[in-house]
Amino acid sequence: MNQPEKQSEIDIDALRRQVSEGSIDAARPGEAKPELNDFAKRVAAQYRDDRYSPAIMRGMFRLLDFLMLALAGGIANFGLRDGEAALAQSGMTFLAAGFAVLSMQAFDCYLIQNLRTPRRMAWRNATGWLIGFTATLGIDELVIGGIGLATIALWFGLGLVYLAAQRFSLAILLRHWLRNGILERRAVIVCGGKPAQDLIRSLESQPDNDIRILGIFDDRLDHRSPELIAGYPKLGTVAELVEFTRLARVDMLIISLPLTAEQRILQLLRKLWILPVDIRIAAHSSKLRFRPRAYSHIGRMAMLDVFDKPIRDWDSVAKRAFDLAFATLAIVCLWPVMLGAAIAVKATSKGPVFFKQKRHGFNNEIIDVFKFRSMYTDMGDQSATRAVTKGDPRVTPVGRFLRKSSIDELPQLFNVIRGDLSLVGPRPHAVAARTHDRIYNQIVEGYFGRHRVKPGVTGWAQINGWRGEIDSDEKIKFRTAYDLYYIENWSLLLDLKILFLTPFRLLNTENAY
Repeated sequence: MNQPEKQSEIDIDALRRQVSEGSIDAARPGEAKPELNDFAKRVAAQYRDDRYSPAIMRGMFRLLDFLMLALAGGIANFGLRDGEAALAQSGMTFLAAGFAVLSMQAFDCYLIQNLRTPRRMAWRNATGWLIGFTATLGIDELVIGGIGLATIALWFGLGLVYLAAQRFSLAILLRHWLRNGILERRAVIVCGGKPAQDLIRSLESQPDNDIRILGIFDDRLDHRSPELIAGYPKLGTVAELVEFTRLARVDMLIISLPLTAEQRILQLLRKLWILPVDIRIAAHSSKLRFRPRAYSHIGRMAMLDVFDKPIRDWDSVAKRAFDLAFATLAIVCLWPVMLGAAIAVKATSKGPVFFKQKRHGFNNEIIDVFKFRSMYTDMGDQSATRAVTKGDPRVTPVGRFLRKSSIDELPQLFNVIRGDLSLVGPRPHAVAARTHDRIYNQIVEGYFGRHRVKPGVTGWAQINGWRGEIDSDEKIKFRTAYDLYYIENWSLLLDLKILFLTPFRLLNTENAY
């Protein structure tokens, strides 16, 4: 009985490895960018706005409970006792609130589907508060003592009243958010026909479903995949899905193929893994059984987790805070260098101080990246169709120094503050950047996988020696490989390491022209 389970898990892991190992293969030349039909464009336009992340919202609800339950303790403590005694017990209020939040978390009180049903969850909320409160009283009795019966009764009662009122109000608010699409996960079904129909029916039968299906994409054009499936339209082919996902704010792609269709699934993953979304395989009709860690669930429906969106939810919040803190610190410390560079650029050649260039950003969006101008104005190359080479006559004497020292990149700190760039990430390349006569995505099949995260001022590839001119296919392949490694292994500690090593690596100016 255990053998099929083990074999099934190996197969899924093998799919991930095959996709990853094939990510830096040579791209197929001459592939035209698919054009979305007008209907698909209109659907994508409806879902361009961001929504609230359920994970972040749950964190905010936990923080609110912690603060309000601590406030209830403060009101009871300082309202019924003298100042000195109340101050001695003030730490207990935060301890009780923390224990209560942890207890309610253990009882699944912060799941969105449970927050929508306050009556059913009332006993769990009350029990969580009781456990946290009782644990704190026990600690208080051992350490300080003498909190008083009246204070205990008022504190516990205020906590119960808050939880009841807050949960009923929150349930109304959540229903409004879900009805208006503010708090939902947007999904696209990949592959149509009977499996897609069964999947949609199963999703719709889930009472706690927070999935909004945007449509279906399938390469098949015959009777196996009709234009309308379970009330949802087929919006295009799988190749067009890549463009659709970049236009709409899609959270999840669900592949509705049987797990036995391994080669077809592999073909799909090689096209779709470059997108910054969760990729799941519907397992509701599969007779194969996996270990629990292989699954995620939508209600009671099992999904096989193949790829997860990188740097998501609270990780993205932490990375943004990291960027703002260190970018602000860098600007404060380096403003004399930036001012000196600006004066030198303006004094030694005609034209503006700054140079603005179109580059690929997160999810392949086009962003404006700022640099100190390093070329003569009449020789500037906005599209970067011709790479800067050693002794390039287009570069000014001051520009040559700025480029070698990377001081020309310092204005990108303002891109970080604006949110276009991160401090650390894959370096953004110009839209038309190329090696010889081929743009980068024609050389590396998985090139656009670099854009699953926000690009950075510095990156893992740069501190490992892949900096400067890209004059061969091997160089862009290695850069892409290092960028993909960074994405798969991201952590704040890795960002801090890259940031720390960057000034030392800049001393090597061998390939910087």
